[in-house]
Amino acid sequence: MEKNEQSAAQAETVIRVENLTCTYGQDLIIDDISFEVKRGEIFIILGGSGCGKTTLLKHMIGLYPPKAGRVLIGGRDFVSAQGRERQDILRHFGVMYQSGALFGSMNLLENVRLPLEEFTSLPGEAMDLVARMKLSLVGLADYSGHMPSEISGGMRKRAAIARALALDPEILFLDEPSAGLDPVTSAGLDDLIKELNASLKMTFVIVTHELPSIFAIADRVIMLDKGVKKIVAQGDPRELREKSENPLVRRFFLREPDHPAQKGPRQEGQ
Repeated sequence: MEKNEQSAAQAETVIRVENLTCTYGQDLIIDDISFEVKRGEIFIILGGSGCGKTTLLKHMIGLYPPKAGRVLIGGRDFVSAQGRERQDILRHFGVMYQSGALFGSMNLLENVRLPLEEFTSLPGEAMDLVARMKLSLVGLADYSGHMPSEISGGMRKRAAIARALALDPEILFLDEPSAGLDPVTSAGLDDLIKELNASLKMTFVIVTHELPSIFAIADRVIMLDKGVKKIVAQGDPRELREKSENPLVRRFFLREPDHPAQKGPRQEGQ
């Protein structure tokens, strides 16, 4: 997928991460990183296992407080926001967790209704209508009465995306959407993400290490490395694959064996 580079450069910033440092207990996971996400782009956070991809996402959506730094969503500091302001920021984005996180005791319609019940005062019939529309968007119009245990893993991921769409957010965060899926199902999910991005003009922030998905959908990526605990590359993944001279980046994109002694903090694609 190609977009005009000049237009992308001039696009509005919807997320700004400033000097973010993340810890887990006493362990430093991410050290002082900054980046921006532009409106309408598919932005991917990638890197090897243990590099902090999901930790970064959880800090961006407010599940964890950072050790230092800020996360601005729509120009507002989500880290320090409280009360009504925090609730208002939360309504601007939806989240799909790696497992899907559907409630097993509820059918798909009831799962998708949950955000509407929590954040709106719509009558029940209207909630059902909205939930059915969201399920239709992800190709599950005929499965509203099914329980999560009755559908495939790929369909559960789609249902989780439908729930994330319930409040018409501007931004969707997806954590490892292709995890556990076969290549055909994964490719279908990639197509769905591209369709939603094009039709709804949504911004996506996606955590993944799946190279086929990265090359199929990403406008721009940042790559984290657990050794240096920083961003070691950012830009178009196709250009990074073809042109990067950073050994960390080449090993990831070309699937070369890891040699820790060669690691270095050089950053590509600025």
